[in-house]
Amino acid sequence: MIEWLENHLMEPLGKIAQNRYLQAIRDAFVIFALPVIITGAIFLIIANPPTSLDWGIINAWEDAVTPIQAQLLFPFNLTFGLMALTVAFGVGYSLAIRYDMDAVMAGILSMLAFFMTAFPVTDITQVPFGEILNYLGGQGLFIAIILGILTTEAMRFLINKGVTFEMPAGVPPYVMRTFRALIPFMIILPLVWAIAWIVWANFEVTLPQLVLDLFSPLVSASNSYWAALGMILLMLILWSIGIHGMNVVSSVAYPFWMTQLAENADAVKAGTEATGIVTEPFFHMFTHIGGSGATLGLVIFMLFSASVQLKQVGKTAIIPSLFNINEPVIFGLPIVLNPILIIPFVLGPAVIVTINYILFATGILPPVVIQPPFTVPIFFGGFIATGGSWLAGLVQIMNGVIATIIYYPFFKKYEKQLVQQEQEEAAETSVN
Repeated sequence: MIEWLENHLMEPLGKIAQNRYLQAIRDAFVIFALPVIITGAIFLIIANPPTSLDWGIINAWEDAVTPIQAQLLFPFNLTFGLMALTVAFGVGYSLAIRYDMDAVMAGILSMLAFFMTAFPVTDITQVPFGEILNYLGGQGLFIAIILGILTTEAMRFLINKGVTFEMPAGVPPYVMRTFRALIPFMIILPLVWAIAWIVWANFEVTLPQLVLDLFSPLVSASNSYWAALGMILLMLILWSIGIHGMNVVSSVAYPFWMTQLAENADAVKAGTEATGIVTEPFFHMFTHIGGSGATLGLVIFMLFSASVQLKQVGKTAIIPSLFNINEPVIFGLPIVLNPILIIPFVLGPAVIVTINYILFATGILPPVVIQPPFTVPIFFGGFIATGGSWLAGLVQIMNGVIATIIYYPFFKKYEKQLVQQEQEEAAETSVN
């Protein structure tokens, strides 16, 4: 099986992981959008206390924030509400860096092009800004990504063809960069405006609305159990052959995950039911306990192992594992291409995803509304991601226990092999 995976999957999926467009999309979310999302989510939590807990302090909190809830939600609306605008800049910026272009100018061009498409092409003074916030936020992510790529590619094409103002030597660099970008701006932005106008004139929808309607079946499909199971299996199979599975899958799935996350946050703000389950924290916070493959329990076993090798790797890996970083385990144990440990490495998270999906789908767990950094330790990550649910933190611990139980027989089998091998080597050394 490993040989087949190496021969048929490693090369094509390795190329996907290195695709410049997918890398630019991932960077746009992780580098540019994530700080904005986390900041806005803090205000969402403050404005919506967990009233299901009938505690005195929670009731006092609710009484304090209710009169000023609209004001408290102002930063949330202007962070989540401008998420797509941030992503548009990030995609253009990140892609331009890979082309060795002026990244700031490419980012600004992408952002302006997207911003222009979010408004109806009509008398803009009659358009309430609040009505288009959703399309500048989560509902505009797909067109933001598409325009980020297309405008940067168009700018690159024009510059490579010499369709720019080139200034003589001695002109200050900031003046030179402005004039080099001027003609691409003057060509690309009017072209985007014309397309937006044609769409509005014929369909009376904006480009983000049109693209969201086209992608909505995919968004719904990505929120299913089978999609979640397929994603986790692909992640871990790729890791098993040495490819960073989360990077490959997230490069494609991030727009869907973030759309679900933004819709959850909007639903919580509006006091309606949030239905998004398959988000980035669904994997990073609730499935990857100790890192991809839920290896925290495995590392704890290693600390007390009879094998010198396992104990040493465990000592090296325990601190990173507490912060969900487990490359020392995956490559140092190793799990990669290890036919014994690959089984629980894939099986454990598959079981966890199944249990977690049921808990979220039945409403036992509250929806995820925040994307914490993946390094937040167990319990705290679930608590933060769900906006303050203690149960979510306990479910994280339960997930770690489930994975640990699944790992145990395979770990003992592998440990037995290593101990026997170490004893034979020690005996041979003694004889020599």
